Amino acid sequence: MHKKGTKRAIYSVILTIITLLAGCEPLLVLDPKGPQAERQASDILLSIGIMSLIVIAVFSMLVYMLVKYRASKQRADYEPPHIEGNLWVEVIMVGIPVLIVAFLSYVSVQSNYIVEAKPKGYEDTKPLVVYASSSNWKWHFSYPEEGIETVNYLYIPTDRALEFRLYSHGPITSFWIPQLGGQKYAMADMVTTLHLAADVPGEFMGRNANFSGKGFAENTFNVTAMSQKDFDDWVKEVKETAKPITEKKFEELLEPGHLGQQTYTGTHLEFSPPPAGHEHGEDSSETSETSETETHTESHTGHEGMNH
Repeated sequence: MHKKGTKRAIYSVILTIITLLAGCEPLLVLDPKGPQAERQASDILLSIGIMSLIVIAVFSMLVYMLVKYRASKQRADYEPPHIEGNLWVEVIMVGIPVLIVAFLSYVSVQSNYIVEAKPKGYEDTKPLVVYASSSNWKWHFSYPEEGIETVNYLYIPTDRALEFRLYSHGPITSFWIPQLGGQKYAMADMVTTLHLAADVPGEFMGRNANFSGKGFAENTFNVTAMSQKDFDDWVKEVKETAKPITEKKFEELLEPGHLGQQTYTGTHLEFSPPPAGHEHGEDSSETSETSETETHTESHTGHEGMNH
């Protein structure tokens, strides 16, 4: 009876685990919607596969040893023979982990160069530049070319390279859209560049992935990917309906707290530019020059929008 009860308990636990896993939604990082995220998902699955093989091999050897060398009825004075170290066993035990680490290191370095560059297939296209800055506990998205700004939500076109320039108005945060790519830090004294792209329309979740105080849990934003035509229509609608952002209003937005989604014409880059001279990423000198040009263009566009 005791053995039957134990078996039933084990089967119940296994069945419960399978049921729970079957009802779970897929991990966002394993449901990529862009080339950068696809590369990272591929690396994650590769790592899981290698680790699974290691676990299976180790447990198989454990079971084999337990069965082959299980306790037997030896005499009380039995002593097992003394065996010196085996060269091949030591080579295998050391060599296989070294090969695995070397292979994963090679893949990681290669992937790092890929995700830090413009997305594959978009190398020759002009990216949409978005300044993404954080404050306690909200996200500000400035579109200098379009002359608009949003708070806590992000609209992006599909099939176009995206260049996010990240910085913070407060503590260090981490910009992360799991289905589009990996996270990258946003800091107060420098601008970091993150290259992404969305292959398909849809709604994605974005968040701050670095703890930044008591409001960290709700420091999220919504991302909507759409066709270039729909994106252009949205920009046009914003310019026709949204109010301009002012220095006073922006100072209010920087106050610690949570806000809903907000939209403005113009950007805060006109009167509160990002940190200068500390760009981190590809072609920092070119990025700095482009930043100054876009800020000047945005200033001119913003004034024209207010005059209208």
